[in-house]
Amino acid sequence: MFINRIISTRLSSLAQQFTAVAIFGPRQSGKTTLAKEVFKDYLYFSFEDLNNRFLIKADPKAFLEKYKDVSGLILDEVQHVPELLSYIQTHIDTYKKKGHFIITGSQNLLLNQSITQSLAGRIAILTLLPLSVSELKNSNFLPKELDQFLVQGSYPSIYADKINATDWYSFYINTYVEKDVRQIKNIGDLSLFQKFMKLCAGRIGQELNLSSLSNDLGLSATTVRQWLSILEATYIIFLLQPYYKNFNKRVIKSPKLYFYDTGLAASLLGINDFKNFFMHYMRGSIFENLIISDFKKQYYNLGKQPEMYFWRDQTQYEIDCLLDSNKLIPLEIKSGSTYNTHFLDNFTKFNVITKTDSSENILIYAGEQELNTSKGKIINWQNCSDLINNIL
Repeated sequence: MFINRIISTRLSSLAQQFTAVAIFGPRQSGKTTLAKEVFKDYLYFSFEDLNNRFLIKADPKAFLEKYKDVSGLILDEVQHVPELLSYIQTHIDTYKKKGHFIITGSQNLLLNQSITQSLAGRIAILTLLPLSVSELKNSNFLPKELDQFLVQGSYPSIYADKINATDWYSFYINTYVEKDVRQIKNIGDLSLFQKFMKLCAGRIGQELNLSSLSNDLGLSATTVRQWLSILEATYIIFLLQPYYKNFNKRVIKSPKLYFYDTGLAASLLGINDFKNFFMHYMRGSIFENLIISDFKKQYYNLGKQPEMYFWRDQTQYEIDCLLDSNKLIPLEIKSGSTYNTHFLDNFTKFNVITKTDSSENILIYAGEQELNTSKGKIINWQNCSDLINNIL
């Protein structure tokens, strides 16, 4: 079953302008399904298939020449054959056929290096993450209970194929570690890498502390940094950077760690039953992760690079998220479902320091009551699913 993806419109538009469009994103985020749905008459080749890899490696030029007159080609998981990209460059320069190549990949680091070298200026790049809140709402798949959604996550297969989330994440993690991680770096002890992933899940919303991770794993800080790069390159985690602008305050300059999907994080933490999740010590952090990651999805679905930050000074005064568009918009995120007037107090100091208008403050929480107050807007978490589009 195909779940309509917001990014489809942008994908179709870019294919009419560029000779090639790349769709990056984590394994199982729906890249292949999207490409096949939007470009129904294109020929499809998966490079997860060893036979297709051998075909390309044997004679990539002949392969491209053979299919030069078809409607187009979907080349799936092209990180397995990065050498093909240089031949695509020559093919593009020769035939200049708009939208002829739709390229997908789940390893940002390897693909970006290859594309920068081979296809710069010839290719448009989109990022497809797991389902956004808006996409789940539009398809009537959004779970009724917040805690169920936090634990179940947003990967399309869980909803479209009605797969048990606990089983799905277990297989996903094992496949990810055994295939994607090994392809990027030869890690001898994969069980230690899985422990590393679990430690990262326990640090959601916290400032990145390499020394702490290093000590807990018994590894050097250099190795930990390399392993973090692997998780970033394969769309498991992202680092939310601090806002550096000087407001005459000394600010924290370490990024904060988040997962692209809360269900994956919950699985790594051993959280499988959402009915007992309400009292879990990580619930607030995972709810914050849900909102921050959904903002990422909203930006990417519009074909925009996220302009998102957090702000914290050395007295530990903090704003959870800053959206930097034409104006600076501060957001606070609370997992409580009962509105408390003190929720908005944290904005007052920030408005004074930054000389920003309190009417731009936004509080996102788990309750249903929504208000416009003199200190800012209070919004239910489901109703911030189009916030980025409204701001931009």
